[in-house]
Amino acid sequence: MSSKSEGSMVDMMKLLADLTPLNRVICSSDFDDTIGYMKDILPFREWTYPADDVYNGWVIPPKWDVKQAGIYHKGRLIYDGLHHPLAVMALSAPFRGTVDLAELKQHLHYDHRYDGAIPFHFRQLFRSYDRDWGFCVPKTFYDGLAAGNYDIVIETEEAPGILRVLDFTIEGKVPETIVFGANLDHPGVANDGLSGVAVGVALFDRLRQMKEKPNFSYRLVLAPGIIGNEYYLGMLPVEERDKIIEGMMLEMLGSPTELSLQLSRSKNSNIELSAEDALDELRTRHNVGEFESSLINDEYIWEAYGIPMASLSRYPYPEYHTDRDDIGLMSNVSLEESLDVVSHAVNTLESGPIIRKKFIGNICLSNPAYDLYIDPGQVAFGDKPDGNRRKLRLLMDIIPTITRPVTITQLAKKVGLPDEEVERYIRMWGECDLVSIT
Repeated sequence: MSSKSEGSMVDMMKLLADLTPLNRVICSSDFDDTIGYMKDILPFREWTYPADDVYNGWVIPPKWDVKQAGIYHKGRLIYDGLHHPLAVMALSAPFRGTVDLAELKQHLHYDHRYDGAIPFHFRQLFRSYDRDWGFCVPKTFYDGLAAGNYDIVIETEEAPGILRVLDFTIEGKVPETIVFGANLDHPGVANDGLSGVAVGVALFDRLRQMKEKPNFSYRLVLAPGIIGNEYYLGMLPVEERDKIIEGMMLEMLGSPTELSLQLSRSKNSNIELSAEDALDELRTRHNVGEFESSLINDEYIWEAYGIPMASLSRYPYPEYHTDRDDIGLMSNVSLEESLDVVSHAVNTLESGPIIRKKFIGNICLSNPAYDLYIDPGQVAFGDKPDGNRRKLRLLMDIIPTITRPVTITQLAKKVGLPDEEVERYIRMWGECDLVSIT
């Protein structure tokens, strides 16, 4: 991969400045504009799913754009619903009428953590069959409302929704693919989703500058949160989906908080082990946690399809799901550091061979035709067990259970041996034509 000095041509901060202000709800004109913007950066393939494609009970919401929105009191506009994409509740039903204070407050949503913040109310995007009208407001506004009547205007323009997902693949020497995912939606915020998109496109811009094919294939998937990845994976041709062996979500990577590597359920995919090494080797301030110990996002969607999915984020951060998650929060230092970590992780994967098993069942390794048997030591025969041999024996027992291509690093971490010792033993299996080494 290109070195940092050669770098990526993608200006991550410009991308965030251009796209953060847009009302990027799942199906909307601003989301369509975002799709067009991304296609100008990388040659993405686009997948579209029309509103009548109901899958696993998930319903694609209508295309929704806010044309006019406001709260008026005594003829004066006291809250402009167009001043920020979060100000009107996502997928609000249209409404025009006069309500008293008690009824108005039933349709106002505020952040219980911060008096002056506007929250992100997202639930109707996933429940478009059960919609209400509403605004998202600061608690100070809510608390300051006087008794009386209020005139409400929420005018929207709607049409049948089309769910849109982008992917871009770098073909490697083997078809097995490592995927990086990021969320392209989330209206009016920078860190949550969009910063991961910025790091993802910068990473793949670096990848496509490689002079030689990588060993693994790599894919970047940009989709609306949850529902986008569910449709993408569910509708992807099975033979193509089966090539995706593991992945990592890129999320919330621009804030000045420490990096958080959340492991997959299995905790042993190639990419997460390489990312863990990268964080240590680059001496990056970070923490590592179990699956769903930090956040619950699209990882669980991928895991349900048998694809181990780790995540790299800077969560938690105080501005999450509020209008304070803006371009001013974004740090170019944080973005570049995140990019360096994932680039380093990919470089680690590409620096060693890929191992594939070529047999089924268990080989009689003590047979002179192979001579690969590792005896950990037999006390009854006066042969004291040896710790190093036990680790090699564990490696010997793991090899027949390999179901997907793995790296030397992954195997070495599993058994606690140096990469060089593992590679030396694996190459003996390769000489017996039991594994292939790419």
